[in-house]
Formats: sequence, C-alpha cells, structure tokens
Amino acid sequence: MDDVKIGEILLPGDEATQDRQEKQVRTKFWPTLKRAVRQVPFSRDLIAAYYCAVDPKTPTRVRGVLLAALAYFILPLDLVPDFFAFVGFTDDIAVLATALRMIQGHIADRHYDAADMALADNPDIAGAAARS
Repeated sequence: MDDVKIGEILLPGDEATQDRQEKQVRTKFWPTLKRAVRQVPFSRDLIAAYYCAVDPKTPTRVRGVLLAALAYFILPLDLVPDFFAFVGFTDDIAVLATALRMIQGHIADRHYDAADMALADNPDIAGAAARS
C-alpha cells in the first residue's frame, strides 16, 4: 500500500461524510476489534483513537481523519480482505498507524482512560490484546 492510497483513505471528508462514517464506526467498531485484536499490535491506542473520534471536543479535522481510518478498519472488503489469515489486517494496520501519526497529540488522557475502562470491561479483548 503506498502513501498516495493511504492519503486518499485518510481524507477527513465533509460533515455528511463524517456523520455517515461515525454511524458505521459506532455500529461496527467493537465486533471488528474482537475479530482483529490479535493482529493489531496497538489495541489500546486504537480504542483511544475510537474514543477521540467520537468525542465532540476533538477538532473536526482530527475527527475526520480518525473516522476515515476507523471506517476503513471496519469495512469487510478493502485492499487486502480481512478474512485472509495473518495478512488480512495488515493494510488496516498501516492506515491506522498513519492516522495515529497524523493526529499525534490529539488523543487525550481522557481517551486513554476510556480505552483502559473498555479493556477492563471486555476481558476477551484485553486477553487477546495481551497475547498478541
């Protein structure tokens, strides 16, 4: 996956696009994470990014970048379909890692606190993350 493709994926989009992506992300994030947690080496950061993306206090452009990355993560078919063992989430990881680098510093302690609570409340996700 080259930087041009990742750059295209991570466009923040207009308000309607962000609203649509936020609805998709809110609906499909947790089930997708449960399937992918062993392949995502930064699950805590990913969950904090989710909370940052749905936080109305987060700047619009940052929310847009995160929602675009998270929407790509939850899509069942992308450049490398997620059902391929071991490599299915590699493109998702590249997009998510790039998004996290782009918005570095915008994920606040409150987002990490929410991620920690979510991990504590979901032992299956926390256990799989610890084993990865």
